[in-house]
Amino acid sequence: MLQDTIRIIGVPMDLGAGRRGVDMGPSAMRAANLHNRVKDLGYKVQDAGNVFTPEPEERKPKDAKLKYVDEVLSACKELADRVDKAVKDGASPLVLGGDHSIAIGTQAGLARNSKRRGMLWFDAHADFNTYETTPSGNIHGMPVAAILGLGHPRLADFDQPGPKLDPKNVVYIGLRSVDKAEAEILTDSRVTYYTMRDIDQMGMAKVMEEALQKVSKGVDEVHLSFDLDVVDPRWAPGTGTTVEGGLTYRESHLAMEMLSDSGLLSSLEFVEVNPLLDTGNVTGNFAVGLACSALGKAIVQAGPKRTQRKGPF
Repeated sequence: MLQDTIRIIGVPMDLGAGRRGVDMGPSAMRAANLHNRVKDLGYKVQDAGNVFTPEPEERKPKDAKLKYVDEVLSACKELADRVDKAVKDGASPLVLGGDHSIAIGTQAGLARNSKRRGMLWFDAHADFNTYETTPSGNIHGMPVAAILGLGHPRLADFDQPGPKLDPKNVVYIGLRSVDKAEAEILTDSRVTYYTMRDIDQMGMAKVMEEALQKVSKGVDEVHLSFDLDVVDPRWAPGTGTTVEGGLTYRESHLAMEMLSDSGLLSSLEFVEVNPLLDTGNVTGNFAVGLACSALGKAIVQAGPKRTQRKGPF
């Protein structure tokens, strides 16, 4: 469950992506009054600053199928250390990306403390490619496979050998753009996934009810990893790999509100905010709003919100 202290960790990295700009994501979210908005919910807020990441212009990819792997894993190592320290200090990590490859570091840091953990992964894409299947070589398309111990050993065994959590406690929400080769690996895994068609047919409330049951079975805590491209570009235009037909404003907030109400959330990250593609920091502001909903902000706010684990989850 969430601690009284939220520790913000920025990872201004776009080395795992194919477009420049997400390195400015942490600044965009901080500029959207993140600290005060979280503090207003009754939390103590600490900012651990940013993980160091080099500029792509300073480096040249050594492997076209694992672009900037040395630099990405160096940043992930520092992030893992900071996440680990936050947990040991009794704070809940809030990680700001940066591209989605940083999730490899987040999960490594969390896994040092416990592998009895579920993960909700909101994304238009599966991020389940491996060294063998990747069409681009961009590591932000590989983090879930790596976290589950699949793919190139440098990713699959990063920080600790093998999976960082059990695939049966991994749930995707919002998929709508999956590569054919990664789809085959995905369907052979034990992860659960809800596509946009599932959300259309079932409704977000039902999807979240099922997702929370599956992600929390036999675990002590749940991590949220939220890629802003899961949201329809009408609401979140400032992200590098937009796909039409995503979550609406209210579907996104409802999911976060239900996650908060469950009392399961222990750590969270928001990634792929790209201010270069945004208008007036709409996407950065939206990301902060979603983080606040996950942290307990309600439409009618009676006072500082502290969620406790409840219900059948």
